[in-house]
Parts: sequence; structure tokens; C-alpha cells
Amino acid sequence: MTITVSSQGTDGGTRWTLTCDPTGGTHPNPAAACAVLGARGENALRQLPRNMMCTQIYGGDQTATIVGVWRGKPVQATLNRTNGCQIARWDALIGLLPKGGVNATGVHM
Repeated sequence: MTITVSSQGTDGGTRWTLTCDPTGGTHPNPAAACAVLGARGENALRQLPRNMMCTQIYGGDQTATIVGVWRGKPVQATLNRTNGCQIARWDALIGLLPKGGVNATGVHM
């Protein structure tokens, strides 16, 4: 699978590849990324229903796109940090994705 993470104002973001059986790719920690996918991927990679109510909390301008095959099924997920539901999805995948967000002064973490 391919993981692309970017923030507004960056040039193209960061792109990694990941394989989990066997573990490898260009991801900085493929073993941790595969462990996170195994534990939380099924729920966190699923797109949210359009009518889902979410808290209006802004967590930062980061976006991530995950494309490929996981457990034999195609994956095409887009994540961001624009509301409470999206932040929860992102946070469930920390290890696969970097910790994101902005602090109270607007500085990216």
C-alpha cells in the first residue's frame, strides 16, 4: 500500500510504501505500522457515513491518503483532521500515520 501525508502549504507531502506480509517498504517503522493496521485498520480505514454527526473541532490541516490492498481487499481511504470524527480516525492510525494537529498557538506538532 502507499501512504501519502501532507499539510497545506507543503510541496506534495511525504509518501511511503508499506507491505505487511512480509513487513517492509519505505515507511519509517513498517513493523509498528503493520501492528496498528492489524489492531485498528478495519474500523479506521472505513469511510465515515455522510450523515454522521461529528464535533466541530479543528485538529489541523493534515491529510492522508492510503491506497492499496490490505487483507486481500482494496483500500482507498482519505483521512484528515477537520472534525472530531476525522481526528479519531487519524489518531487510531498513529504509527501508520504521524501524530498530527496544531497546538493552542497554531503551531504544528
